[in-house]
Amino acid sequence: MSFADKTITCRDCGQPFTFSAGEQAFYQEKGFTNEPSRCPSCRRAHKASQGGGGRSSYGGGGGYSARTERAMHPATCSECGRETMVPFVPSGEKPVYCSDCFQKRRDQRGYSRY
Repeated sequence: MSFADKTITCRDCGQPFTFSAGEQAFYQEKGFTNEPSRCPSCRRAHKASQGGGGRSSYGGGGGYSARTERAMHPATCSECGRETMVPFVPSGEKPVYCSDCFQKRRDQRGYSRY
């Protein structure tokens, strides 16, 4: 089957984007029946907000090739009081440590990564 580039309007930002003949062939090869409804940048943003690649409902999928930057959140270290950034939203129910204090506590307890 022959494909031709197609212009589609993004449902999120309203901007036109091209659904190329190559992408159409890829969609057919993979058995996808719906055309994309979001432009590539809105598609990336939507995937990131949904937690990854969406291959399974367990863990969000996502591979090593398209990792997005992890959001960091400000916190105060419960041990030394220094301001730090952590990769989760502190709830206030558990102590939060800067990387130095976290590593010291880890070393004191003898935790191993392996």
